[in-house]
Amino acid sequence: MFVSVLLCAPAVAADKAVFAGGCFWCMEADFEKLEGVREVISGFTGGVLKNPTYNGNHAGHVEAVEILYDSEKISYEELLEYYWHHIDPFDAEGQFCDKGASYVTAIFVANDKERELAEQSKNRVARQFPNQKVVTPILAQSTFYPVRGNESNHQDYYKNNPVRYKVYRWNCGRDKRLQEIWEVGIVFIKINLSVRL
Repeated sequence: MFVSVLLCAPAVAADKAVFAGGCFWCMEADFEKLEGVREVISGFTGGVLKNPTYNGNHAGHVEAVEILYDSEKISYEELLEYYWHHIDPFDAEGQFCDKGASYVTAIFVANDKERELAEQSKNRVARQFPNQKVVTPILAQSTFYPVRGNESNHQDYYKNNPVRYKVYRWNCGRDKRLQEIWEVGIVFIKINLSVRL
């Protein structure tokens, strides 16, 4: 009887966060390192076109990740802090070597509380860089479309294609630029997040 109750118990729902930060391969790889993050899904959001695809039409959408996390282990505020330090918040044309409307940054909020926290975090970044304009918008969440079907190879790309992924990331200059902006090694200590190595 006890076993059957356990088997029928519903899984605890994870909280969700949706961020756009350029190439979703890189965002997925970065966020899956965090303790408390259960899963990171690559996809598209922000547009009105239904069922956008990577190789087909995704006009109006941005590459983004949906992050499923355990709020008892990591907070939305900590995810925001980590997010800022993994993007270039001053580039309105895209991110790193990837330019164009689908590669711009954005924070997609689900409610007023998330919006308030996102705005507070954006203001902190703006104060930290008074001579630069933070261009990352805070937008209401819309339908998130995971990359799927014959394009599902984009999920966990960094795991399934580690050499190609590392070459792409290096050539794109992502980490070099992040180091220039944030001094990432120091930031990890400051924000005190547990990272899975």
